[in-house]
Amino acid sequence: MVKSLVIVESPAKAKTISKILGKDFTVKASYGHVRDLPKNKLGVNVRKNFEPLYEVLKDKEPTVADLKEAAAGVDKVYLAPDPDREGEAIAWHLSEILELPKKKLHRIEFNEITKEAVLAAIKAPRQIDQSLVDAQQARRVLDRLVGYKISPLLWRKVNGRSAGRVQSVAVRIICEREAEVEGFTPQEYWTIKAELSRARSKQFFTAPLAKWKGKRVIAASEKATAQSTTIDTKKMADDIVKKIEKEDFTVASVVEKTSQRQPQAPFITSTLQREAATFLGFAVKKTMKVAQELYEGIELGSQGPVGLITYMRTDSTRVSQTAVDEAKNFIVARYGKQYYPDKPRVYVRKAKSMQDAHEAIRPSHPESSPESIKQYLSSDQLKVYKLIWERFMASQMASAEILTRTVEITAGDAMFRASASEKKFPGFTIVYDRLTKDMATSDSDAVADEVDEEEAAPNLPELEKNEKLKLKEMKPGQHFTQPPPRFTEASLIKTLEELGIGRPSTYSATVSTIVDRKYVERVQKALVPTTLGKAVNALLVEHFGNIVEVGFTAGMETQLDKVEEDKSDWRVMLKAFYEPFNKTLKEAEENMNKVLILSDQFCELCGQPMAIRSSRYGQFLGCVGYPECKTKISLTKDGKPVPEDRPSEEKCKTCGSDMLIRYGRYGDYLACSAEECTEQRPILKYTGVTCPRDTCGGAIVEKKSRHGKIFFGCSNYSLNQCTSAYWYPPVISGGPKGDNLCPKCSSVLIYKTLKRGDQVACSSKECDFAELITGLEVHA
Repeated sequence: MVKSLVIVESPAKAKTISKILGKDFTVKASYGHVRDLPKNKLGVNVRKNFEPLYEVLKDKEPTVADLKEAAAGVDKVYLAPDPDREGEAIAWHLSEILELPKKKLHRIEFNEITKEAVLAAIKAPRQIDQSLVDAQQARRVLDRLVGYKISPLLWRKVNGRSAGRVQSVAVRIICEREAEVEGFTPQEYWTIKAELSRARSKQFFTAPLAKWKGKRVIAASEKATAQSTTIDTKKMADDIVKKIEKEDFTVASVVEKTSQRQPQAPFITSTLQREAATFLGFAVKKTMKVAQELYEGIELGSQGPVGLITYMRTDSTRVSQTAVDEAKNFIVARYGKQYYPDKPRVYVRKAKSMQDAHEAIRPSHPESSPESIKQYLSSDQLKVYKLIWERFMASQMASAEILTRTVEITAGDAMFRASASEKKFPGFTIVYDRLTKDMATSDSDAVADEVDEEEAAPNLPELEKNEKLKLKEMKPGQHFTQPPPRFTEASLIKTLEELGIGRPSTYSATVSTIVDRKYVERVQKALVPTTLGKAVNALLVEHFGNIVEVGFTAGMETQLDKVEEDKSDWRVMLKAFYEPFNKTLKEAEENMNKVLILSDQFCELCGQPMAIRSSRYGQFLGCVGYPECKTKISLTKDGKPVPEDRPSEEKCKTCGSDMLIRYGRYGDYLACSAEECTEQRPILKYTGVTCPRDTCGGAIVEKKSRHGKIFFGCSNYSLNQCTSAYWYPPVISGGPKGDNLCPKCSSVLIYKTLKRGDQVACSSKECDFAELITGLEVHA
């Protein structure tokens, strides 16, 4: 009899852990949270000291029943959700629902899904950490109070809008940046560059004007001082050029300096999200999805499922000694002793939101290089794993040594400066040489501080002090100051982290929510507030200024941390928040005016503007003259007017009339053009493959499941319930016999795209035919 049950969140994680623990353990998944606050009501009894009223999620009732049955037949239940607040809360809810006595309950956690980590956790179980649970409950109740109390008010005042505690602050930050961009006035300024060479050389290099009459020449965007000057007009630039052109250019100094560039710390959640956005172009949500897959386990051939990275929701740069040792062995073996520092590197973070419960994000097995396992990974998995592996290995390696040569050149009252740098020793950069300005880390002698972009001269020749140089040309250049850049997902997350708003587990959801609610839209990579977002933000700032104030929100995060550390009672914290919040809410209900979000369209009947409104069926445009004028225009999910019916080549099977292409909530469909006929049917995407059933006569078409996943099924399903269906696209031609039929049983062949190589395989469950593609196959 099985003596122990292990419960994790996901089936993928369950599969990996089951392989590690063997037959003495049953491993089951809870599929995330099984219990939560109700969806259709507040679910918090404020009068009973903020008591949450939890209920089992409707779609989790079968899962709960299965877990109860499994738990009843074992001696021990190991609760192994993720090692954070959310995971601790899931474990607590499971223990409550399953009614586990303390003797039977064992909470285990591990930072990586490896044999060593999982077995060590089994040997060192603990009870539920109630402080962690209380911190999660406090956050959940706090967010529910804000959302459920403010959202109905916004619904009445801004037609169907809702508010969230952290999301509203993020929208405010984006709106304030947009106001800076819109209100920005460019300032003109000029730079002057001299194109120079040695007296008898034809190799020219460029040196920018660094000082004029003893003052540092700066851009208009820099802060002016008594020791600086800005060339702000063309006339000033031309006058300086005329004066300088008459002067001799002489090398005043040549300084060579060797400095060290240090590697960056291994990833935390926010830096992984930022770097994946910058270098891979991944949205935050996509990065976290792929990282979750790598953490929970990937099938590595005969090894079975293997967890490839440590837990991906962390703000700690700490690394275990075992990982440090494994990295050292790999670095020395592959690159040589000179690529390992004199002593192991230790990274310490000092951030407002810093917690140190976990390790940094690193490969679970540093010796597993991306090249050694790439055949088992999808393209996205390989990209993210490579990023994590390279960043971690580089973090443990020796510094890069950079030789910087800076030359100062005088010409009358002018001083020009040019610099060039080269690597004397590559160090960690042979593994990882990605460097973004906001993530650059270096010592006080760093090249980043030494070499300004404007002064870099890659073709700088060997020069000597007092050497006379030849002037080829003076190049004045006009510039204008630029507005502050709009936020991208990467820079917004960096700002939220610096301000202490949110935690690693919330960044992805925050960005997704404000985009999904149409408060913010992506314009290329920039996050730009919509008209709706600006209107909602203006209302919230006016009436709930403290709720969407950066300092207040960051302070609440600190309070939640104190609850987690058992330094504060979560109910006391909520009471301190709720009393002034409730007073503000009542004032807002009395004073908040209704806001109309005007569109750029006008009513065809009365000429008045059309406003964006909401109903239970979605958004629409309504005339501001309502109720006198009742003109309405339906909108698509993208907020655009619903297109008019379009002609099609199809005929109605009921009355023979033309069928029209009509827009619907779930996409286009066909509808009969005759007013008295009600025939409707989906638009079919034919694959060119006929249904294999002899008596059917249908065709295989592309369809979507109710979960949005594409599959291929018979067009006659609705007519005669033909159930021919495939998850993979059917082969049209080019199979082993030249057609699309299995050579063993004559069933339809399907085309499988797999990590180990594309295959054609039989669609029949009873047939095992499968072979690698030849390149002749044509598929749907």
